[in-house]
Amino acid sequence: MAKAANASTKGAALKIQRTEDESSGEALARVMIGPEFRHGYTVSSFASPLIEGLREKPNFNDYAEQMQVAGDKAVVGDLAFASRTLTAQAITLDAMFTELARRAAANMGEYINAADRYARLALKAQANSRATLEALAKLHQPREQTVRHVHVNEGGKAVIADQFHHHAGAAENVQSVEQPHATGPGTAGAGPALPSPDAIGPAVPLASGKGKGALPNARRQG
Repeated sequence: MAKAANASTKGAALKIQRTEDESSGEALARVMIGPEFRHGYTVSSFASPLIEGLREKPNFNDYAEQMQVAGDKAVVGDLAFASRTLTAQAITLDAMFTELARRAAANMGEYINAADRYARLALKAQANSRATLEALAKLHQPREQTVRHVHVNEGGKAVIADQFHHHAGAAENVQSVEQPHATGPGTAGAGPALPSPDAIGPAVPLASGKGKGALPNARRQG
């Protein structure tokens, strides 16, 4: 365990866990590059005024360790922290919208510029609250993955299937080299053709040199 003093942390010591195959400088660089220390220090700077009156306060190491715990859970798919954070942010943004809209209404008429300013800020807070709720809903939606299979048979004809379910014998069906082909007597295509309507349609009468038969003479009626 190596410790490096940091003058900007008001006497707090930075805790670094150094492995056997790295130097103290390499261990410090690894910690500084990682997100836990940098964001832990940032969070401690913003959160300190909220707990100004407490006798015992967490330092940036404590924040960094808690970030490490939350990050490890997120890596394995635990969405609890993300869900709680997005929910809290959406509620906070909605509260900001309510207050800003109230101030816009209070200044409407006499101070139109101030009302317009508050209304614009209120709509921004409303849009961000809605976007946060959409992100929360998307986080919990089941993920669907479409796998597209392209099968090219002999002759260059491609068959595209967005979803392909492997049933019994499916492995043989997807192999184009196993497709049957008419190669000789007794195989597909060698039997007599089935009767079917004329594909060309009814024949058109053709003109010929033979004229029509003579008509019988009309009988006169006396």
